[in-house]
Amino acid sequence: MQYKKIKRIFDLILAIIFSLFFFVPFCIIAVAIKFSSVGPVIFWSDRVGRNNIIYKMPKFRTMLISAPIVATHMISQPEKYLTPIGSILRKSSLDEIPQLWSIFKGEMSFVGPRPALYNQYDLISKRAKININQLLPGITGWAQINGRDELSINKKIKLDLFYLKHQSFWFDCKILFLTCLRILSRHGISH
Repeated sequence: MQYKKIKRIFDLILAIIFSLFFFVPFCIIAVAIKFSSVGPVIFWSDRVGRNNIIYKMPKFRTMLISAPIVATHMISQPEKYLTPIGSILRKSSLDEIPQLWSIFKGEMSFVGPRPALYNQYDLISKRAKININQLLPGITGWAQINGRDELSINKKIKLDLFYLKHQSFWFDCKILFLTCLRILSRHGISH
């Protein structure tokens, strides 16, 4: 069976399992967000998907509604914009749970390059020049487990290109396994 078909079936099966497993935590987090800060529970972020098509990516809201809509690393003192539970959600990656919806819709995969914000023009153009934009974006990816927030754009591009050239079902499994280890150790998370 073709890799892309296997990947899609695997994504759907894993998304169903995770949806069941995270149903109760999802409800608890939603209530905690609602009672700890003003604004919606889910933040719908304009992201760049496959072939540079913009889509709405859901995340649990971790920032105050007054936060600028740019990549967090571009904000001076991003911690001052975090909600009372925002830091916990980000460091544990629990803010990513709503992205299961994007996997069901086929806009994302579990593994692929992290989707750029619509206004990260330098990242978008550099990815397009070397065909990384042909990949479905992922909740995690090779760049995520090799530095996450600590990486420069050029380093992310190199890691995304490595994934593009070496993608396989077993490589995806390795990335998912290493992602679990990184989340547990909070490796590469700056806020």
